[in-house]
Amino acid sequence: MSDERERMAVPSDDEPQDEASFEMRVFVVGHLQTMCYAVISNRLRPDGKRPCLVVDPGASGAAIAERLADVAVELVVATHGHADHVSGVADFCAATGAPFAMAAADVERATHARQWSSHQAPETTDAPTPDRILADGDEVEVGALRFRVIAVPGHTPGGIVLAGVEGSEAEGLAFVGDTIFAGSVGRTDLAGGDYAQLMDSLVRLVRELPDETVLCCGHGDTTTMGHERQTNPFLLGLGC
Repeated sequence: MSDERERMAVPSDDEPQDEASFEMRVFVVGHLQTMCYAVISNRLRPDGKRPCLVVDPGASGAAIAERLADVAVELVVATHGHADHVSGVADFCAATGAPFAMAAADVERATHARQWSSHQAPETTDAPTPDRILADGDEVEVGALRFRVIAVPGHTPGGIVLAGVEGSEAEGLAFVGDTIFAGSVGRTDLAGGDYAQLMDSLVRLVRELPDETVLCCGHGDTTTMGHERQTNPFLLGLGC
């Protein structure tokens, strides 16, 4: 795409893929450089396409859909309702027909993203009403990928993490949105933010996610739970 604010990065076609595991495509979108993830199962559908889960299409929904024309997108999930994570959902779902899911506590924030946004970027667009509401303990299954929903209020009231279920293709992977970053954590000074809740959510993640879990963050680089537990200044004082 010509607009640098909405440039998208995907793995090179020359990169070898492990035939026994999923494929990941990463799109960096919007003026806040939000990480949108497309995780693709290697379990073929009857139509011969691989099923795909998309997380946080924060902008450029139609363009992302074009890049995923070779797979079957079965679900779109927002980790939380901030505009930079949901502004591409409407266009993406219109292009793919995929259903949209998120937690109930952030639906108002997402479906009125323009009203709630503190940035008012050109790409800010309201999300559609979700087709599915996700709650703590629910499971999301796409092909051989299975994720457990972990409620992580703090950055927003309805923040969630998708943690790969043991024994599925997604084992060892977690989509954490803006709850935790490499070396930092999500801000809590926006409407609905709560620092004490965020700290409680981080304690839960440290306790429930193995150290080797790869954390796919809403902005910036991926990291691991173990690395953050040992080095992240916000986690070092949690005593867990």
